[in-house]
Amino acid sequence: MKDVRLIKKYFDLTPEQIERFTHLYPLYKDWNSKINVISRKNIDELYINHVLHSLGIAKVINFLPQADVLDVGTGGGFPGIPLAIMFPETNFYLVDSIGKKLKVVDAVADALQLKNIETIHNRVENIDGQYDFIVSRAVTKMPNFVRWVKGKIKKNSIHPLKNGILYLKGGDLSKELAPYKNTRVYDLKNYFNEPFFETKKLVHLPMKYKK
Repeated sequence: MKDVRLIKKYFDLTPEQIERFTHLYPLYKDWNSKINVISRKNIDELYINHVLHSLGIAKVINFLPQADVLDVGTGGGFPGIPLAIMFPETNFYLVDSIGKKLKVVDAVADALQLKNIETIHNRVENIDGQYDFIVSRAVTKMPNFVRWVKGKIKKNSIHPLKNGILYLKGGDLSKELAPYKNTRVYDLKNYFNEPFFETKKLVHLPMKYKK
């Protein structure tokens, strides 16, 4: 399945969510022909490689209304845009240092009338603000990422999962995560049965509040 049926296979969706997820493919296919934010050879795998992969986070946590989530290195809007569709009352802040990628994110968000997305053109180290969770898709090794986002986690947790990082990554992470004793790794193959997810993981790293 290379369309919204793949998302419906794993999630109960409202009519509005179905409509928004359905429109993702034509929007990204059009924009990707102008600004390359997704590998053109796998644009037809958008729903597996990008949308469903992003929604692996939604299998582990239900973001609450008015929670603040920062998506670091969002690129073309992943995981932020699929999560914003899934959690329309949660505030998503999508940051990237490359402005032309955020042009695509803004256009897609506008076309879908997603009012819960704000884009930030900057490096994450340079932005202020604190968030319940910081999400990303494998933009760097975990020690680098932790350093980038230090001091950006809210003090009070309102979710069953403690505030911190939710990081989508693949492969053997044992060496990379060795310094972090309180991580929990979720295998996405336990939630999705497509071969793409065989080695894909979601890492939750709780982070202490720091002024």
